[in-house]
Amino acid sequence: MSLDRKLGQVLARFQEIESLMSSGTLPSDQFTKLSKEYAELTPLAAVIREYKGAQKEFADLEVLMNEAGGDKEMRAMAEEDYYRLKDLLPDFEKKIHIALLPKDAADTKNAILEIRAGTGGDEAALFAGDLFDMYKRYADLKRWRFEVMELSQSDLGGLRQAIIEVSGSDVFARLKFESGVHRVQRVPATEASGRVHTSAATVAVLPEAEEVDIVLNDIDLRIDVMRAGGAGGQHVNKTESAVRITHLPTGLVVVQQDEKSQHKNKARAMKILRSRLYDLERQKLDDARATNRKSQVGSGDRSERIRTYNFPQGRVTDHRINLTLYQLDRVLSGENLDEIIDPLISNDQAEKLTEMSW
Repeated sequence: MSLDRKLGQVLARFQEIESLMSSGTLPSDQFTKLSKEYAELTPLAAVIREYKGAQKEFADLEVLMNEAGGDKEMRAMAEEDYYRLKDLLPDFEKKIHIALLPKDAADTKNAILEIRAGTGGDEAALFAGDLFDMYKRYADLKRWRFEVMELSQSDLGGLRQAIIEVSGSDVFARLKFESGVHRVQRVPATEASGRVHTSAATVAVLPEAEEVDIVLNDIDLRIDVMRAGGAGGQHVNKTESAVRITHLPTGLVVVQQDEKSQHKNKARAMKILRSRLYDLERQKLDDARATNRKSQVGSGDRSERIRTYNFPQGRVTDHRINLTLYQLDRVLSGENLDEIIDPLISNDQAEKLTEMSW
């Protein structure tokens, strides 16, 4: 289908919805459904109309240049606007192509962020703690809510594992590219000889699933309650507040024990389980769609080393797009993390555009 034909269809549908909504005859449920579609199409319709207006102006200027004859001043003015628009039209087309890309339904969702220390012992745990701090500061800068659901620290103050609920605007859309293996190269504080060590931490970003996304049947769940482990004094010894939920069809297991309330631990465990199951379904779709793709950017492939943080050289390299920034401190502070995430989003859009035919 040609681009012009596709744009014509979008505008026709937009106008049809406008007419239906203004008729006053729609049942409330249909009106609600159309309102959502109308809101999604509104920014695209505005860009299309702007683009079509520029196209018409461009054609009119071409005619004006040919008709100007000996009027040099009029011809010069027309030529100036003509070449200005000629430079702008490709940008309009790119904007429209991006706006027409299929939307990831999960992009508007909150996220479950999981950070785990990988290879490297105590140094890996310390690095996992650095990543935790980076995402917390980044969330603060974005004015997102950062709620720790589970936290397991190492003896040296590092992080063995953390599960965090991140809530706000477009959380998953921006954080989903963080899934994968993060590698660090630096001299550990415990290293006497000054040798650079390499260690790693794994980050998983799951879209937070709602009950309507994943329905959990009681028959598929085994729920065990137990006494919480670790520090906790008398509470740990006397109260069975920890909850372990096993999803029998997949074998997924979630344990929650950070809250003193068994009810709260169960609610959190269900939320994490639902998000992991939702992510599994997304992975199946991603894998099917990616059969013929060279790159798996944004697929959530946890086994891939995605980024290296090199302390001796003060650089961060994202291996998926061969991007290197000599801004290690500002990336780890969360301030310049967008300078990696924005190019990843652009790259993902460019790859999707190559798959589209108009």
